[in-house]
Amino acid sequence: MRWNKITLVGVGLLGGSLGLALRQRRLAKLVAGYVRRDVSVRECERAGAADFTTTDLLVAVSDADLVVLCTPLAQMLPLMRQMLPALKRDAVVTDVGSVKGSVVKDIESLVAKAGAHFVGSHPMAGGEKQGVLAARADLFAGAVCVVTPTARTNQAALRKVERTWQAVGARLLRTTPEAHDAFVSRSSHLPHLLAATLATFVLNPKLPKEQALLCATGFRDTTRIASGSPEMWRDIALTNHKHIGRSLDGLLAELKRFRVALKRRDARAISRFFETAKQRRDGWCACGASPSSE
Repeated sequence: MRWNKITLVGVGLLGGSLGLALRQRRLAKLVAGYVRRDVSVRECERAGAADFTTTDLLVAVSDADLVVLCTPLAQMLPLMRQMLPALKRDAVVTDVGSVKGSVVKDIESLVAKAGAHFVGSHPMAGGEKQGVLAARADLFAGAVCVVTPTARTNQAALRKVERTWQAVGARLLRTTPEAHDAFVSRSSHLPHLLAATLATFVLNPKLPKEQALLCATGFRDTTRIASGSPEMWRDIALTNHKHIGRSLDGLLAELKRFRVALKRRDARAISRFFETAKQRRDGWCACGASPSSE
């Protein structure tokens, strides 16, 4: 399908990559971008992420058929309120947020009152590098995009959002906002917390300087995502605190079981721990899983 005008509210890594993909595949006659700073306008022009970029939110959103919220979670609701006067009737609004429950709750009714339609979505793609200059047109190719309709979701709008994600290369998965937040708390949010904890603990400047010298490829790969946006991950932790807390409880229980085996020098339990992990990960990879960089 082809839209007349798509507006990206926030043109960083995700918004910029979506803009590049939309333009490359000619999925819109016009791709507009909204950013907060003049320097970001110049970066968007350099990257080619939009046909035009502006710091005027109402100009960016005016007459858009599809609006995609690509900002940190805490910014979505305030920006949505600001853009309502310019939101076209029957326009479709979606997002790329890593948490869906709060986004859907806050925005769905607001958009409906304006005569438009909201469909929550979350492409499982990203990276530790930030900003539009890190964007790439193939970021969503092969990635899973979760779409989270509710009982109030307009079906035509849902189909349009799903076709658009498919058109930029994503694979679709439908689920409820609540189920989405539980799933990603384990598969996306927990790994980031682990990476951040390892980086904080192992690279503590109070430790001898030789410690950092002995951090090699395994440590680098395991902690890569700790270089992600602190603002984005702060918002994720706060908005999905319930599910992340439960996932942390489950992780700590696993670690405690291993700690007991280690203390007892239980070779059989320790071997089973590593064998189970290898078996499950190898099986996941063999099923054609496409690891996301989120």
